[in-house]
Amino acid sequence: MRTGILSAALAFLLWGLFPIYFHALNEVPPAQILGHRVLWSVLFLLIVLTVRRQWKWLAALRSQPRVVASFALSAVLLSGNWLLYIWAVNSGHVIEASLGYFINPLVNVMLGYLVLKERLRIVQWGAIGLAACGVLWLTWQAGRMPWIALLLAASFGGYGLLRKTASLGALEGLSFETMLLFPFALGFIGWLTFTGNNAFVNTTSDSTRWLLVASGPITAIPLLLFASGARKIPLSVLGLLQYIGPTIQLSLGIYMFHEAFTLERMVGFVVIWSALALYAGEGLVQSRRAAQGKQAGQAKK
Repeated sequence: MRTGILSAALAFLLWGLFPIYFHALNEVPPAQILGHRVLWSVLFLLIVLTVRRQWKWLAALRSQPRVVASFALSAVLLSGNWLLYIWAVNSGHVIEASLGYFINPLVNVMLGYLVLKERLRIVQWGAIGLAACGVLWLTWQAGRMPWIALLLAASFGGYGLLRKTASLGALEGLSFETMLLFPFALGFIGWLTFTGNNAFVNTTSDSTRWLLVASGPITAIPLLLFASGARKIPLSVLGLLQYIGPTIQLSLGIYMFHEAFTLERMVGFVVIWSALALYAGEGLVQSRRAAQGKQAGQAKK
């Protein structure tokens, strides 16, 4: 239990610190960062799969076209989410990006209702309605929809939905997704190199090159930690830990990158945080009731 909490918390901590990493690469265009992220992720994951000798799943995919199609779609959503997040960080929208990951759990609930036909409890509906009020408030105050947050939440929610119903594990799934993206990333980086626009080649900073190379383990390690932790702790605990990431991102946006966080904007966030607290609290109560019911059933036996 303690090992699982530590692993999951460390994964969310690393995800929360991503703005520092991407901001250090602000001289590199977002699309190039994405291309290098895919290339170096593939290399790192191939090494991990070779060390762990986990290759049997790849041959089995030849006779599973639906699985391949599902992961092709999840790869598109994942790459779109990565590209938008990188652009948001390097364009001064860290706070709005954090908002996307704050509301993502509620987007997951709605997708479960709409796609998987899961039944929602009254309190869950209340949490979704309260979060919607917060988004509407932010829209009214800013004079525009918080589209960065909404697109990040929607893309990652859709990605999570596809992975929830996928037949591959976390390591195999991420490896296959990046393999599908690899030809496009390789072609893009190759074209940039041919035209003399590859930042990896043109930069005079060795630190920039090393940061691009590091995108492989930086992408994969948090996911592996998350997968390890998720198997060892209850879903209710995991749900609470996931707010570590956007909380750190919000703090970085305010205190490190000095983005505007007015009182009016804070009101919208508080409304959304209240919705998340309502959702998380209701989940804990339901989890405890289920555990008590299970214990009572075992006692009767």
